[in-house]
Amino acid sequence: MAISQTNSPTNFAWATLLEVDAPEPGRRGSRLHDRLARALRTAIRDGRLTEGAAVPPSRALAEELGCSRWVVTEAYGQLIAEGYLAARVGSATRVSWSPDTAPPRPHTRPVPAPSPVRYDLAPGLPDLRAFPRRRWAEAVRSVTGSAVHYDLGLPDPAGHPVLRTTVAQYLRRSRGADAHPAAVSVCAGVTDGLVRTCRALRAEGIDDLAVEHPGWGRLRDAATSVGLRLYPVPVDHDGLRVDDLARTPARAVIVGAAHQFPTGTVLSPARRARLVRWAREVDGYVIEDDYDAEFRYDHHPVAVMQGMDPSRVFLLGSVSKTLSPALGLGWLVAPAATTPALRAANPVAAAPPVLDQLALATFIDRGWYDAHLRAARRRFRGRRDLLVRTLGAELPQARVSGTAAGLHILLHLPSGTDTPRTVRTAAAAGLRVADLDDYRVTDSADRALVLGYGNIGDTEIPAAVALLREALAARTGVRAMDA
Repeated sequence: MAISQTNSPTNFAWATLLEVDAPEPGRRGSRLHDRLARALRTAIRDGRLTEGAAVPPSRALAEELGCSRWVVTEAYGQLIAEGYLAARVGSATRVSWSPDTAPPRPHTRPVPAPSPVRYDLAPGLPDLRAFPRRRWAEAVRSVTGSAVHYDLGLPDPAGHPVLRTTVAQYLRRSRGADAHPAAVSVCAGVTDGLVRTCRALRAEGIDDLAVEHPGWGRLRDAATSVGLRLYPVPVDHDGLRVDDLARTPARAVIVGAAHQFPTGTVLSPARRARLVRWAREVDGYVIEDDYDAEFRYDHHPVAVMQGMDPSRVFLLGSVSKTLSPALGLGWLVAPAATTPALRAANPVAAAPPVLDQLALATFIDRGWYDAHLRAARRRFRGRRDLLVRTLGAELPQARVSGTAAGLHILLHLPSGTDTPRTVRTAAAAGLRVADLDDYRVTDSADRALVLGYGNIGDTEIPAAVALLREALAARTGVRAMDA
């Protein structure tokens, strides 16, 4: 049946519409009405169906195409909804779109793709190449086969009792903590644990929180998201300056006692004792972030502050710096008196997947976690030494600090160095580094970079430092660095 329609283009090949959008041989096509709508939309955009032209009645086009009328009415309805067609009662359905009536596309300059990262000296990651895949997979297989039916039900928001017991035992023997399973909550990481803690503090009437300066911005953001007011407290070579803390209205403070980020300082014994006294005096709390404290290279890892007064110290930890942040597994040890408030303030808190929790418990109980940490310490100690030696040879005017522990160091640059430009120049060359100012609330005259060595191979360090030297020379001049 030939289609005849007033104002309809007489030379338009209606019968070929579905052929134009036919699927490729061997591949399943989309639904017929979607194909028809797509073919008509293309014809309108290309100008083969112009504004005002009438499209055939649904019954006539269906007969021409050899399909059901429903296919045509669905395609027409879609294009009417998109504004390509207009239907009026008692009149033909017509094309209502043209390039002239369409809104102009915004003219935007193309955004250049970011340079690929060739060498990663940014802090925050362990050696992802060394993740113990085989043993972790074995732990997952083991618990999947041995988990009893009630393990597969709704998880306890505080975490599975098996992992809570394992974490408590591990923290007692390896970190000197005074931890018991009832005080342990399993969480998705340190940030999640801090949010839970801050909610509990607010429920207890504590609205002011002190934070280290400089410090990890994500922890500040987590605290402010709960509604706490923040008071930055400076850090010096002995750690948090407790006398400055005492001059704030804060009754709680976040501190990296064993290894402060990003300065790398360790809270001195005198400051630790003073900080615990402060918490008792103000009837407040210390929130201890046990940041990558397992990696200590000059002697055994420093014990946690929590063991000094478990009634005043919350302890946060995770496996993000020891295994991988992708696991999303951490813990929170709370003072016993605050545990009910902690649970009540986080009624919808969700623990990580139960099988992952049980896998971590198995991984620790079988000694694999300790073995992994021993191997990692040896590897990171050698990598740190190589990085420090290479920096000393290539950038003699720069000074290194914060080398005793952790997975990053500070590189203090000559006065006048434009560190933001250096970071951008290095990134353009494929080297990722971090500016110390990114972790400050206020500017400082100290120009420094934070260099992480967890997620870079030993053989990549000389090339990475060479790129850093070039980035600094582009901003300061080679003579300035060699003088």
